Amino acid sequence: MICAVDVQYDADCGYAAGLLFERWDALTPAATICKKQAGVGEYVPGEFYKRELPCILALVGELDQLPEYIVIDGFVFLDGHAHAGLGKYLYDALDGKTKVIGVAKTSFAGIGDDYKLLRGDSIKPLFITCIGLELAEAREHIAAMHGPHRMPVLLKTVDRVCREQALAGVAGTAPKLPQS
Repeated sequence: MICAVDVQYDADCGYAAGLLFERWDALTPAATICKKQAGVGEYVPGEFYKRELPCILALVGELDQLPEYIVIDGFVFLDGHAHAGLGKYLYDALDGKTKVIGVAKTSFAGIGDDYKLLRGDSIKPLFITCIGLELAEAREHIAAMHGPHRMPVLLKTVDRVCREQALAGVAGTAPKLPQS
């Protein structure tokens, strides 16, 4: 199973959403999960993971079993290989039992061209980092995801679900997904 996650904030609450899917080229998720996490605190520059990680761990804790892969909105390594980002902290918190792929929309100092992925007709790359698998495999997985544009459809969907959940201020239920 693959789980794409995202987190949004409202005051001191974090709202995490996850889409579960079986295949990288899935058109729609098999399931949607949401979790509200109170007391996430303020954003501290350079310590983004301290705010985001508890929300993702609470969401993953709702699952019967860990997914084989978790796709995050952000970096696994800020420089691609050594400087830990959210994904590395997630991987460590899960004792290395789940492969983590980071998909970032903006570059970070130190990220080289090897981490860039162009999808569809976009001239702006995504930046792919990972742990538990080779970079080439992670890039192939994200490239294979459904959608003709820069951002895969399921990653755009989990972002939308997360934003809607935060706006609604509820947990445990997910917004209805469009039928395909």
